[in-house]
Amino acid sequence: MTRYAFEDLKDKVCVITGGAGVIGSSMAEVLAGAGVKVAILDLVKEKADEVAKTISEKFSAEVIGVEANVLDKESLKKAHDEVKEKLGAVNLLINGAGGNSPKATTQVERMNKGNLDKLEETFYGLSMDGFDHVFALNFTGTLLPTMQFTKDMLEAGEGAVLNISSMNAFKPLTKIPAYSAAKASVNNFTEWLSVHLAEVGIRVNGVAPGFFLTNQNRFLLTDEETGELKPRGNTIIQNTPMGKFGKPEDLQGTVLFLLSDMSQFITGVTIPVDGGFNAFGKV
Repeated sequence: MTRYAFEDLKDKVCVITGGAGVIGSSMAEVLAGAGVKVAILDLVKEKADEVAKTISEKFSAEVIGVEANVLDKESLKKAHDEVKEKLGAVNLLINGAGGNSPKATTQVERMNKGNLDKLEETFYGLSMDGFDHVFALNFTGTLLPTMQFTKDMLEAGEGAVLNISSMNAFKPLTKIPAYSAAKASVNNFTEWLSVHLAEVGIRVNGVAPGFFLTNQNRFLLTDEETGELKPRGNTIIQNTPMGKFGKPEDLQGTVLFLLSDMSQFITGVTIPVDGGFNAFGKV
């Protein structure tokens, strides 16, 4: 019987968009620890370089920071050329860029007769600029990097893509329609692309984090001044059977599994990592 490990990942090249963020950097760490050469892509080059330097020193690994805009084809092509020059052809891609914005968030959770005269606080008051940006960042920001960085995988006849989805894709949350819609689109795209690329050796899967405190959602869940949970944050904890928020490292095992040969017959799935939130019937 084969002794399973993640040795097949050693010396492979992985691109992580949004890699300088809390979740992205955690994924970069576990991959670097497994011997993967990692390119951390971020809109801000200084942030990408800083995270890359920290991880590289910690694991004595090849980790580089690369500037890239996931909504700009030319920027992605330039980043791809840099990755190939410094690390080699891309074997693995994690689409981690994303996030929400107050401009795409309603002020109230649900409409009622009491706020009919305050439509600006509801769905009707959403900024279309904000909505379009959040949807594009999460969905188009997954589509365009995949178009670019899987080209090396086509030539090699193998590779793996991991899309970072969200529990919003399964059960849309109140207040954040753009983010929920975009992540649902990411799940659908994951399934579609997995079929499209199956015969050329590229697997496409997703991971759906439950509730993790990040820079993108902290304003929704905690009070900026006191750090205490808002009612929304408390509701989440009450509806998560494990009774806590996830930590970035809680995603690491699933990431390694879905990118490695241990999951070589798995494609087109999105795995929740959510402390039981998706399974809970609320009673």
